[in-house]
Amino acid sequence: MNLKDFYWPILLRIILLFASMFAIAFLLSAARYAYVVLLVPLLIYQVFELYRFHRRAHEELEQFIESIHYRDFSRNFDVKHAAPELKSLRKGFNDINTTFRVISKEKETQYQYLQKILELVDTGILSYKETGEVVWMNESLKKMLQLPYLKTIHSLAKRDEELYNQITLLKPGESKVGVARLERSSFKILLSATAFQTDGEKYKLIAFQNVDEALDETESKAWQKLLSVMTHEIMNSIAPISSLAETLRHRLKESMPQLSNDTGSVDDLELGIETIKRRSEGLLKFAETYRNLNKITTPNLKKVFVRDLFENLHNLMQPTLEQKNIDMEIVLKDTALVVHADTNLVEQVLINLVVNSIEAVKDRPDARIVLSAYLSPSKKIVVKVSDNGLGMEEEVMDKIFIPFFSTRKNGSGIGLSLCKQIMMLHHGSITVQSIVGTGTSFLLQFES
Repeated sequence: MNLKDFYWPILLRIILLFASMFAIAFLLSAARYAYVVLLVPLLIYQVFELYRFHRRAHEELEQFIESIHYRDFSRNFDVKHAAPELKSLRKGFNDINTTFRVISKEKETQYQYLQKILELVDTGILSYKETGEVVWMNESLKKMLQLPYLKTIHSLAKRDEELYNQITLLKPGESKVGVARLERSSFKILLSATAFQTDGEKYKLIAFQNVDEALDETESKAWQKLLSVMTHEIMNSIAPISSLAETLRHRLKESMPQLSNDTGSVDDLELGIETIKRRSEGLLKFAETYRNLNKITTPNLKKVFVRDLFENLHNLMQPTLEQKNIDMEIVLKDTALVVHADTNLVEQVLINLVVNSIEAVKDRPDARIVLSAYLSPSKKIVVKVSDNGLGMEEEVMDKIFIPFFSTRKNGSGIGLSLCKQIMMLHHGSITVQSIVGTGTSFLLQFES
């Protein structure tokens, strides 16, 4: 911006004004009043012209300041038709506006770029002021917590008080695993906090990462390794014992004619060998059963109508349900729901869940099992198996998917572990909800 062209007209006007004033003063001192009368109008014109020039410059400056105030950097000052002395000023204003436009465009591009990145990541992000006012939350967090809008962080307490307390107590720089509870399910999240200050205002930034699936996968792999080692060791140790027991039993029978059994010691010996053999075979079968957990590796995925899954399950379980006087209700509002699944594996999951429900409601006079399916707000297809059984305590719910754990006297503890592994192979999940004395629901979530 070259202001010399703007300064020179001002300087010239001031010099001419002083020259006129000096001339009038000289003529007055020389008592030449006729010349004074001629010069006074010129002096008045020069003062007016200087005022008009200053006024026009001031108006141009006011317009420029107004455009800056309202961030109107698109405004263009007409240089071509401007007065010669104002051309440089207007050109300077246009240059400044152009610079601001470039800076504003760069900042807007950066903002949009960061906005898109934050919308694409799976991590939920929440920013709020020290007063609790929520400044920003990305789409991932809205989907994760099923919250379309959050005015203040304190509003979260009404929805999930435990999560609210975990967030507010989290100090900047800290990370901890918490639990987010939705209307129909819950999941583990990793909370990370940081803080920053700008324009004298303090802000807190919270990152939410769903670690439920990662923890489940890690836990499942750990159990698979443990089961693999255990079954290998059990089978290697028990197989020789079973074989040796069979050999001893065979030799005992061959030697029976030469042995005296007056005291019954031979019968006791035979019974002992038979018991060792039976228990050895039982342990081998037990190990073989658990080894099946590791055999499922790749499901044969295809489109399956949920209504077909329910129909097949109902036909299969109907005789047992009638025999035990248990009602099964199917609730499916959208009969076009489709899941990408391995039919055989998912049917096995549903059979295991229904068998568990049958056991849970066996002592109920109004025993009822409900099969339902729907599309969740997070666009996942949820298949639900509910019963009105006795329900489970919270500490039991935390353990039911662990291999070997069972609440039934004759339970193997393999059913729900297998269900969980099958759902993980489908990139889905299985969760449980239960209220003691009211009933239990298992929810299978599939990607739509």
